[in-house]
Amino acid sequence: MVENVLEQFNTAADIINLNPNIRRILSVTNNEIIIHFPVKMDNGDVEIFTGYRVQHNNALGPYKGGLRYHDTVDIDAAKALAMWMTWKTSLAGLPYGGAKGGIQINPKLYSQSELERITRRFTYALGENIGPEHDIPAPDVNTGAQTMAWIADTYMSTKSPSERSTHQHVVTGKPVGSGGLEGRDRATGYGVYLCIKLWAEKNNMPLKGKKYIVQGFGNVGYWAAYFMEQEGALMVGVQDAFASIYKAEGIGVAELFTHINANEGGVQNFPGASEIEKDTFFGIDCDLIIPAALGNQITEDNAADIKATLIAEGANGPTNVEGEKILLKKGVTIIPDILCNSGGVITSYFEWLQNRNGELWKLDEVIEKLDKKLGANFHDVCNAAEERNIDMRSAAYILAIERIEKAYVQRGIFP
Repeated sequence: MVENVLEQFNTAADIINLNPNIRRILSVTNNEIIIHFPVKMDNGDVEIFTGYRVQHNNALGPYKGGLRYHDTVDIDAAKALAMWMTWKTSLAGLPYGGAKGGIQINPKLYSQSELERITRRFTYALGENIGPEHDIPAPDVNTGAQTMAWIADTYMSTKSPSERSTHQHVVTGKPVGSGGLEGRDRATGYGVYLCIKLWAEKNNMPLKGKKYIVQGFGNVGYWAAYFMEQEGALMVGVQDAFASIYKAEGIGVAELFTHINANEGGVQNFPGASEIEKDTFFGIDCDLIIPAALGNQITEDNAADIKATLIAEGANGPTNVEGEKILLKKGVTIIPDILCNSGGVITSYFEWLQNRNGELWKLDEVIEKLDKKLGANFHDVCNAAEERNIDMRSAAYILAIERIEKAYVQRGIFP
């Protein structure tokens, strides 16, 4: 993953002849934190866990990025994801840098009370490496509002009573009743849908009747599909860790959501759908693909099979460099992750502001602000791509890098 993100960065840096000194700075991370910490399990045994937090760059503001609980979490994955966050926050025009982290763990193997103790102990171990004006975590794969509530409570408990409430914005993505923002739950998926809608409008292509497939039916995949269905688009295929399903007439989003909740979290055995081979999923005959699971899913091994004309990256780094080259040659448009799934970090910024200013924003306000912000970013990327005659990812990277370059040029390097 690190090689992937560096190649994407260097491609864009070459196009704009990025200052070699700034290229050196942005090619490495500022801080890489690895923490081993003990937690007592329900049966009384003590287990040792490994947690990570990588802080890539903070030239534009505090570090910002999610924490994931997954078997694939390691230092390299965290480095790549932290770099992507730097480009994402810069492209979005937010006063943030990039960070990422998590715990190498399969959360399904632990009880709720064990996950709470693991989360709180990890937060305590991170200590001053996070903070509301320094590094602000958020939810990611297998973490959510509950995880953020535990982190916020633990972090605030380490402060003196008179200061606790002023540290509520140490994390974003909290439950609405605990300082969270209305609409944050759907923001990333809504942003994916919004990018697709804007692209469709730009290309005079109504979404009604268009067929799409979704990889990953978690928070992002579900909400993207929810809004796509409202436009009249047909979800004909879904893949998760358990199975790949296909139904030519379309899969109902609400029905699949209900089925998953009653079926140990998996799409398998969905009534009326046929299960297909995992490796044939991206080859389904459809108009667009929403990869909303993990990174490195669309590669040189399966890119040639893709029949869709649009890929909207809901996940971080779902398309590798070699796979992308094949797709671009075929004329497939890719709305890059740092633009397409930035609805989450944009609304995280709104939540951070809400906590900082002691305000409460309503859902319609949040969606209106997100429409405006993400819409402007989308058009900026499209315009840059057209002006330079390059793909959307390179254009997005160029805009992100140029903003950071400007900050370094203006401020200089200390000392």
